[in-house]
Amino acid sequence: MDVVVKGRHCEVSDRYRQHVEEKVARLEKYDQKLFRVEVEISQERNPRMADKAVRVELTLRSRGPVMRAEAAAEDKMTALDVALDRLQTRLRKAADRRRIHHGTRTPVSVSQALAAVGAERGSLNGTGPDLFGGADESGDHMAGPISVTGDGPLVVREKSHTAAPMTLDQALYEMELVGHDFFLFVDKESELPSVVYRRRGYDYGVIRLSV
Repeated sequence: MDVVVKGRHCEVSDRYRQHVEEKVARLEKYDQKLFRVEVEISQERNPRMADKAVRVELTLRSRGPVMRAEAAAEDKMTALDVALDRLQTRLRKAADRRRIHHGTRTPVSVSQALAAVGAERGSLNGTGPDLFGGADESGDHMAGPISVTGDGPLVVREKSHTAAPMTLDQALYEMELVGHDFFLFVDKESELPSVVYRRRGYDYGVIRLSV
């Protein structure tokens, strides 16, 4: 398994790299198909955010879906430990899910559950969260961890990913693996760009774009 450690706005010592490699090596017991782990350490220079001065993001690549976890803390060691704990929790859930779906008792699919909830509550009428943030009455709004006053938007980070069409069930599963509240995907059935997002409690919503 390859372990790639890189710093963003900060230097990464050889000692810390070795510490990361030793910690990350333990993840193989959860998934024998892991072939690459990417560890990115970034430094926050704002003194008002001293308690979250260092952010560690872990990305696992295997033959299955990509899995991510991140954490921010006062120092690199603490941030790494918290991120690893979150990642191990997701790995255990993924292992449990594989055992359930390969067993004799397959649960009702998430898409079926969503359809049942939709039938009871009606269609979505804009009650879901604002996926793109919002402004308060003072005109201030958040762009990532940064408070912005006045006109925006401020692009904090931009990423591009390849996307193979997938089912709603798979999109929800992969959203849980990366620990996000929403997941952008191409719906395999409708062939439309779609977003699944977490609503209050254990509900989920789906937004599709008709081109």
